[in-house]
Amino acid sequence: MKLDIRAIENIVRNALEEDIGFGDITTNSIVPTDKQGRGVLITKEPGFIAGLDVAELTFRLVDPTLTITRHVEDGDQVPKGQMLMEVTGSARSILTGERVALNFLQRMSGVATRTAKFVDLVRYYNAKIVDTRKTTPGMRVLEKYAVVVGGGRNHRFGLFDAVLIKDNHIEIAGGVKNAIMAARHQIPHTMRVEVEVENMEQIDEALEVKADIIMLDNMTPEQMDEAVEKIAGRALVEASGGVTEETIVEIAKTGVDYISIGALTHSIKSLDISLDIEAK
Repeated sequence: MKLDIRAIENIVRNALEEDIGFGDITTNSIVPTDKQGRGVLITKEPGFIAGLDVAELTFRLVDPTLTITRHVEDGDQVPKGQMLMEVTGSARSILTGERVALNFLQRMSGVATRTAKFVDLVRYYNAKIVDTRKTTPGMRVLEKYAVVVGGGRNHRFGLFDAVLIKDNHIEIAGGVKNAIMAARHQIPHTMRVEVEVENMEQIDEALEVKADIIMLDNMTPEQMDEAVEKIAGRALVEASGGVTEETIVEIAKTGVDYISIGALTHSIKSLDISLDIEAK
């Protein structure tokens, strides 16, 4: 997955508008208009970097005359104290763009770092780590990009690009079979159908009407073992619900194809990155 800068420009512009508003009162009161500076973005802890394009775009939208030099690339694993980027030019512009650029870079790097941890934990197993729609509103494309940078994979991007039948759909439709059959009658023949199940009876229903992907919702590893054996390759199997660093290996051992983890995006710790500036 690559970031289309044109697609994310509105996200960055909105963030700058939210932060700057009518102007940076503090900086404009203190820093002369002709003062030049050099800002250096440095990691304060180790991790995986994601979001350099977004940080650079932030500074360029504030001031196109700034000179930006990168010392790493997205996907790089870096130690504490690593210089990521230098920004030189108007000190006013560097200070005004600092917080928004860091907000994007810190959060995206946090997502990449958390994802990389989960990916590493299951490196000896077949299971692939995927994200969910539990993303920050307005930030989905950036957070899902960061998941890929961290070695994970993307689940559906929204309600518009895949069928995922969940418990509430099943309740309204009157059962797993009814829900899958209704979806099949409406969607293009090229689109796969995924269904969330909670027990073996629902798995039987899903297999009867040939679901493409069966999501095991909040099952124990023992239940997952039984489910994978029952499905026996007739559908892809995804595990979901309450996955943690402590439980993921046991889940992967069951033979599931995918493990979806909302925590990759909904409850991550941003990577600690600072910007230090010096006058020139």
